[in-house]
Amino acid sequence: MPKKSLAQQTAERLYTMIAVEHQMSPGDKLPNEVHLAQELGVSRTTLREALHTLVSQGLLEVRRGRGTFVSQEADHINDYGFSDLETVRGQLKDLFELRRIFEPSAARLACQRATPEEMSDILAKGEAVDRCIRAGLDRTQADRDFHAAIVRATHNEYMMRLLPMINQAVASAVENGEQKEQLAEDTRRDHALIMDFFQKRDALGAEHAMAIHMHHSIDVMGLE
Repeated sequence: MPKKSLAQQTAERLYTMIAVEHQMSPGDKLPNEVHLAQELGVSRTTLREALHTLVSQGLLEVRRGRGTFVSQEADHINDYGFSDLETVRGQLKDLFELRRIFEPSAARLACQRATPEEMSDILAKGEAVDRCIRAGLDRTQADRDFHAAIVRATHNEYMMRLLPMINQAVASAVENGEQKEQLAEDTRRDHALIMDFFQKRDALGAEHAMAIHMHHSIDVMGLE
């Protein structure tokens, strides 16, 4: 297993405090960010990454304008992914194997079938991902939207049904701690190539470009 990032270690520590040591109960509000970061001995950036992980896993919930709280469902969730990290890693590997098989073909079909409006939407959403990366912002939703726009343009009902799994894999890649910068750099370059082929309506080129993108993600995340 690769060495855990500080954000991953912090997420595990928070998980232990809540789910194992019961220092906080469902419905409790977490201390403010400054105090909690000091208590855990980490930066606020690292703490935010850890909190985001626990929110995505359902242990915490963000209430706009009020703060971060322990989920009311916390007592009913038995495994937040920290008790069997090898299993979690195996599931991520399986998701990316699915993407490597599925998404290049989806890109080819979308390039062939997209209406002018759908093509414009794909390109606009690809540019939104690029802007997020350039600005150093969280690109999770923008990245999901880009891949979803491609899948929608296939006009294939069963491909659409795979979107929740694709979204999960995209989010996992974006949140992957230690390789974030490399993943972001690869994403910008790969997406630019994919969009170039879409603009040309080069279906085979789009398929190959998406396959390259999947290979880069798997390689950087060490999932081979």
